[in-house]
Amino acid sequence: MKILVTGAAGFIGFHLSKRLLGLGHQVVGIDSLNDYYSVELKKDRVKQIADEPQFIFVHGDIADRVLMPELFRAEKFTHVVNLAAQAGVRYSIENPLAYIDSNVVGFANILEGCRHNKVQHLVYASSSSVYGLNKTMPFSVHHNVDHPLSLYAATKKADELMAHTYSNLYGLPTTGLRFFTVFGPWGRPDMALFLFTKAILEDRPINVFNHGQMRRDFTYIDDIVEGVVRVLGKTATPNPVWDGLNPDPGTSPVPYRLYNIGNDSPMELMHYIETLENLLGKKAQKNLLPMQPGDVPASWADVQDLSRDVDFHPATPVEVGIRNFVEWYRAYYKV
Repeated sequence: MKILVTGAAGFIGFHLSKRLLGLGHQVVGIDSLNDYYSVELKKDRVKQIADEPQFIFVHGDIADRVLMPELFRAEKFTHVVNLAAQAGVRYSIENPLAYIDSNVVGFANILEGCRHNKVQHLVYASSSSVYGLNKTMPFSVHHNVDHPLSLYAATKKADELMAHTYSNLYGLPTTGLRFFTVFGPWGRPDMALFLFTKAILEDRPINVFNHGQMRRDFTYIDDIVEGVVRVLGKTATPNPVWDGLNPDPGTSPVPYRLYNIGNDSPMELMHYIETLENLLGKKAQKNLLPMQPGDVPASWADVQDLSRDVDFHPATPVEVGIRNFVEWYRAYYKV
């Protein structure tokens, strides 16, 4: 395959690019290297794979309406994985237009590029945040998701709708992946594990929202990457028994699919923190705060469809993942 990976300097994009290169594929990675968090960390990720002969890095923005058509025409990708996005639920309240530019305009450019250049399969990152006000657990791709709680979630839902339109109009196979609280080495500095680790080691308090009454389906990065790789190789196909009188949100009569990728084993946030404390050998000072706007108290992924269709079930124990992150953090920051 010749694969475009957008967001290649990001947490998931870097790990996925490294894995795809290891499998012998050609990878073109694009990233805007914006300053939402440390640009140095992003550059250091790319340095890990920059010398691979099958890898090309492009410093650019997927929202660029001149660059993207030229890139698609020049490189003739067989497959595309769109991971570029303005991330973060809380930041979407402060800077909403950044989400429209990257997650909507940028994704439209990806869809157009795939449409006009005969891309065989588009796989794109959605998010567990699309479940919004849903309370039926575990969250299933066959549940309706029309009540998002943040603009970030709304843009991810919009991506799913836009993808379906292109699958319908142009026969473009698209698969959306709803990721659940991804963590691990080289992780994002705005995520809880990174924030907690940094604060505890610096003897600063950590902010614990909803007074600690949170449950998350923490999913290790290697499991996310394995899921993406397997889905990428299984081109989306129509569901032959889809019924418009009883529509299934997770499939379609056109080549369109949705999957959850989560650990299917939610953990209490306080246990997550205790595990981190044990690995760091230090207790956290906790600021217990109310729930933040746009957040949800719990997440839990139903991954039956993923297991059935690509024979994979994420299963890395959270304790193992946290240990790996702590080891990476200490080495990278020389703590």
